[in-house]
Amino acid sequence: MSPIIPAGGKKVYVPDNLYTALLAIAFLVVLSAAGLVTFLCYSQYETIFKIITRP
Repeated sequence: MSPIIPAGGKKVYVPDNLYTALLAIAFLVVLSAAGLVTFLCYSQYETIFKIITRP
């Protein structure tokens, strides 16, 4: 028995729609995380971006 897998093995077919769905889900997760961070920052600090200047 050789540990080398023969090149003529079965190929798994995955439809393109599955990749599109995974990409959409990942995009929504990142977008919702950014929205949550923005909401929490605004609710705690009353601003989203603040530039701190020292006298």
